[in-house]
Amino acid sequence: MNTIIKNRVTSIDFLRGTIMIIMALDHVRDYLFAGSFYYDPLDLTKTSGILFFTRWITHFCAPIFMFLAGTSAYFIGQRKTKKELSVFLIKRGLWLIFLEMIVVNFGWNFNITFPMFFFITIWALGVSMILLAAFIHLPVKSILVICLVIVAAHNLLDGVHVAGNSLLAFDWALVHSQRFFTWHKEIFLVGYPIVPLMAIMPLGYCMGTWYTSSYDVKKRQRNLLSVGAFAIVLFVVLRYSNLYGDPVKWTVQKNAFFTFLSFLNVNKYPPSLLYVLITLGAACLFLAFTEKLKGAVVNVISVYGRVPMFYYLIHIYIIHLIALTASALTPGQDWTIWILQKPIWFTKDLKGYGFSLPVAYLVWIAIVIALYPLCKRYDAYKQANKDKWWLSYL
Repeated sequence: MNTIIKNRVTSIDFLRGTIMIIMALDHVRDYLFAGSFYYDPLDLTKTSGILFFTRWITHFCAPIFMFLAGTSAYFIGQRKTKKELSVFLIKRGLWLIFLEMIVVNFGWNFNITFPMFFFITIWALGVSMILLAAFIHLPVKSILVICLVIVAAHNLLDGVHVAGNSLLAFDWALVHSQRFFTWHKEIFLVGYPIVPLMAIMPLGYCMGTWYTSSYDVKKRQRNLLSVGAFAIVLFVVLRYSNLYGDPVKWTVQKNAFFTFLSFLNVNKYPPSLLYVLITLGAACLFLAFTEKLKGAVVNVISVYGRVPMFYYLIHIYIIHLIALTASALTPGQDWTIWILQKPIWFTKDLKGYGFSLPVAYLVWIAIVIALYPLCKRYDAYKQANKDKWWLSYL
């Protein structure tokens, strides 16, 4: 059985930590930026360059997190049999779905009556993990081929829709169509359909084979550079052609800069082929260039990358509490509006609340810094207590 190389912590945890930090920016913008309650930051008729990129840069977070979760599963599998790994992935996947439905949903909405349920990042992560439990029993080359076909071909389903509020329509939304549903006054948002996300985690699992002690470091770097560069070039070619790979075509805008923004504005829900190419392509390049990177900054950011679920759960509650407190301290505002009855994007009472984008950035930085001691302590606890089975679930 191969042994995982030690310096994988530097490159992989550094990348994971980077995207966890960036992810918090999107959530701070959602809850604190005044413009969030009026229009989509990717709406080219209303947005600005800085606001567009504030939202766009966070597109890299979910697919890279999924991808690296697959790589981590490969590392865990080096210490377990295939059967043991499958059981672990199924149990952890079910646990993540529970966290999404209860802990995460409450964190977003602060409403104990649970008037809405969001099927978003952690749900998709959990389902992908359960499916990975089956994939791992195939040869790595077979996993690679199957998942590349899913990622490349899934946009052929863009024209398939199931109308109405039926269970069949909901099931199809879970597969490939972002939608809202209302049943018995409860709102269900399918934010992350499972295709093609279900294929991204196994691709990360395949990449894990490059991180064994017997694998040549320079060859790994060449592989990462080649795959990353190929993905970015393919993105540019397909996007420019406007023929395939994304349901929303780019168009000429009022000036060259906004035309460039239109070119970059690929579909996230569900992730289009072009979205996957640019995000995972960038991830591979990042890993190649940071293979031997060291230093204080790398060490600090890697801490967040070693405790991603701990960080994720806490930051949601902190951001929501800050928004509630800010509303309570604002004359004319009622803090109870933050006990949400509807998704934040549909809550009209929030119009008129909020801060400028620079303030949102300052709050984001403050939250990330404030969470560092907690993350570092929890990371140290995990490292000192590897025998505690429950730590692998948080």
